[in-house]
Amino acid sequence: MTFDAFFNEKLDGLKKEGRYRVFMDLERHAGQFPRATRHVDGVQKPVTVWCSNDYLGMGQHPKVLAAMHEALDACGAGAGGTRNISGTNHYHVLLEQELADLHGKEAALLFNSGYMSNWTTLSTLASGLPDALVLSDAGNHASMIEGIRHSKAEKIIFKHNDMAELESHLKQHAGKRSIIIAFESVYSMDGDFGKIAEIVALAERYGAMTYLDEVHGVGLYGPRGGGLAEKLGLMDRIDVIEGTLAKAYGVVGGYITGSAALIDYVRSFASGFIFSSALPPAVAAGACAAIQHLKSSQAEREALVARVAEVRAGLDRMGIPTLPNPSHIVPVMVGDAAKCKWISDYLLEHDGIYIQPINYPTVARGKERLRITPQPCHAAEDIAHLLVSLNALWKQCALARAVA
Repeated sequence: MTFDAFFNEKLDGLKKEGRYRVFMDLERHAGQFPRATRHVDGVQKPVTVWCSNDYLGMGQHPKVLAAMHEALDACGAGAGGTRNISGTNHYHVLLEQELADLHGKEAALLFNSGYMSNWTTLSTLASGLPDALVLSDAGNHASMIEGIRHSKAEKIIFKHNDMAELESHLKQHAGKRSIIIAFESVYSMDGDFGKIAEIVALAERYGAMTYLDEVHGVGLYGPRGGGLAEKLGLMDRIDVIEGTLAKAYGVVGGYITGSAALIDYVRSFASGFIFSSALPPAVAAGACAAIQHLKSSQAEREALVARVAEVRAGLDRMGIPTLPNPSHIVPVMVGDAAKCKWISDYLLEHDGIYIQPINYPTVARGKERLRITPQPCHAAEDIAHLLVSLNALWKQCALARAVA
């Protein structure tokens, strides 16, 4: 078998299962998003996006765009190198100060993505601490899993949000090893919350380090957008808070915040940071503007809550099955990979609605879904069109309805 034959065989398998992923060629329209243009074989088709992680529409906010234009004109396009070799721009310094302040920490460190910040930091901490053991929630993101795996430290995966199991592992190993508890605030596929207060209490009792991924929480929760930990008043009791600039803040990049010593340790020993070119200054400037705005503005968060409630209420009225959760994420449960892909394709082609299907391995087999993310920029007519389209599709395909 040739190499290409092997690759094609594996790809054919994905296609037969309905798990083959197709990139959508979209052109976002600033000031009009969630309106976008879809490019298909030279033809342009209008779509409304319902699965973006630009949760608050900050990617088109005038303050963000103005800050990026200003930095681009002042500094040019790229950073010019790694942070150690000519790549540290004053905008990076200002952004790290904003992030440290956001989470009430001594320091912050920027990365090129949230994936990189998780992968690099967990790998560096778990490989560096003496006799490290990582206790990892079963629902953790792939970036956390890969970082822990790369560290070669021992790991124990505890059942999602199972505090009894977590404590049993802490009891067994506390005082003997360096323990890191890795978990998330908002789990992006089910939309449920991590048990932050309970985990923090256990960590303090048994002397473990806490590593919290706030990727789907920053900007969205808390009085200044510091995430779910801020909303709960727990930021000062968490050792590492990690987040992203690519979702609620509307640009790109990741970061960690923590004590000055911890941040300097990662900065000094993490190869994923040391050998990566820095974020473009314009991106840092845009992120800084978004964070500053959301520290004081509640309008975007309040509008998001209202849109989510409207969508959920409409789906419930029609009996379209969703996964209940307290967050901004609305999973419509399908339970079959091929059907999930077909529904997504039908909505796109017939109704101009773009919702990406979520299949294995992102979720377990049998848990396939459409992941809807309502946003402040979705108008009443957008919501009505979504609900009418889904209701007609469920009826046409005789799909199971939720029982009231």
